Amino acid sequence: MLDNLKIFIAVAEQQSLTSGAEHLGMTIATVSRRISELEVKLGCELFHRSNKGLSLTQAGQAYYDETADFVHELNSRLSNLENTLNSLEGELKIMAPTNIGSGPLNNFWRSFALNNPHISLNICLGDPDKDVIANQVDIAIRSGPQQNSSLIQKKLGKIHSVLVVSPDYQNLLPETINQLDFHPSIAAQLFKNWKLEKGPEKFVLSKKHEHISNDMNVTLNLVKAGAGIALLPMSIVHEDIKKGKLIQVLSPWEGAQREISLLWPQKRTLSKRALKFKEELIAFLAEQPWFDMTP
Repeated sequence: MLDNLKIFIAVAEQQSLTSGAEHLGMTIATVSRRISELEVKLGCELFHRSNKGLSLTQAGQAYYDETADFVHELNSRLSNLENTLNSLEGELKIMAPTNIGSGPLNNFWRSFALNNPHISLNICLGDPDKDVIANQVDIAIRSGPQQNSSLIQKKLGKIHSVLVVSPDYQNLLPETINQLDFHPSIAAQLFKNWKLEKGPEKFVLSKKHEHISNDMNVTLNLVKAGAGIALLPMSIVHEDIKKGKLIQVLSPWEGAQREISLLWPQKRTLSKRALKFKEELIAFLAEQPWFDMTP
């Protein structure tokens, strides 16, 4: 009905089916049919039709007076929304877990800002369970499975977690997985339950950890200080392993893989800015040795 109402208003303002059709980019036959459909729906005639053209009936004038401003305002807002969605200028609000957004993605934020100077990044790092919809986020990076059916989820890949220790660690390194029970351990809150895998083999470390932190960077610093062994995502330890600042132990034992996804509200169209972010993030992750994009 809204589309027919827009056609009615255009014809009323042009005072002609022909001019109204030209204005709308439609055929005269289509415009005439849609006006007739609206009249049937409303149960009254909207126009006097004569050889001289069209004029509004009393009912048509009343209907025009009540609806024209509303429809023009709606058209204006829809046009502004379309311009906003299709523009590479403006704000882009993003949520990401701290342990991914700060550190592993540092180079990405820099390159994205340089490549897209007219996009203003609004990056919110923190609790991965925050409500994407309530916070009016354009797009979010998430770690782990998602249950919210009102969000679209695009899986990007996985991050493996590995056991690491400092070269300054004073004890002999464990040679078997069972020997972990006898070593001091440091856990990040998200990784305090160590469920380790080596192919089909499984092992669960049930000992009490010497240190626990809800910030993985604190856990990382304690490991580097030689305080014990930790299970941490490859995204935050890869460079330190490469530079010899950390040693991976008991390889190929690993912790559970963490799925990384992009989320956005089911009812919200992704803006051109969010689509650009999605495209560049996927390209960046594909080049990272700590990210596994295999299905």
